[in-house]
Amino acid sequence: MSRIGKQPIPVPNGVDIKVEGNTVRVKGPKGELTHQLPDEIKLERENGTLYVKRASDERFARAQHGLQRTLIANMVKGVSEGFEKTIEIVGIGYRAQMDGQTLVLQVGYSHPVRIEPFPGITLAVEQDPQTRATLIQVRGIDKQLVGQQAANIRAVRPPDTYKGKGLRYRGEVVRLKPGKQQAGKGKK
Repeated sequence: MSRIGKQPIPVPNGVDIKVEGNTVRVKGPKGELTHQLPDEIKLERENGTLYVKRASDERFARAQHGLQRTLIANMVKGVSEGFEKTIEIVGIGYRAQMDGQTLVLQVGYSHPVRIEPFPGITLAVEQDPQTRATLIQVRGIDKQLVGQQAANIRAVRPPDTYKGKGLRYRGEVVRLKPGKQQAGKGKK
């Protein structure tokens, strides 16, 4: 049995879950999400918690058990708390600003890069008071969309492997390569 799939999903107050056939609708204070379950997976509700059950022990059902439980748990967390990813800008002259809903990045190209947010995603530019670094906040209720939007922003200028300049996730460790050795240095 799947260790993840058999774990119960606690449903917080204010979150409403409706199951109509294979369609699951999760509605909460931050919004509403819908998901289509495979035929082999069923959802059961007992005393304010959800349990994901599989209909058979076939390979596909076993493979989907933990995945579907995690997707539904992410939906419940998304509509109640929401998800957030933070991207740091590292590099002299690299800037980010908001133009309405559009994120405008100036990261060493000859032109500014404009990024439109996906529907349901909000972008914000903030200043970290401790490190004085510019931060880009990506927020939303759908974990997959938040991650994809953050990945698209980071892909504009990934961290350089020699100097570390670029866009990186908050807390991401970038291993720097050593530069070229000067002639005569390092040899004795």
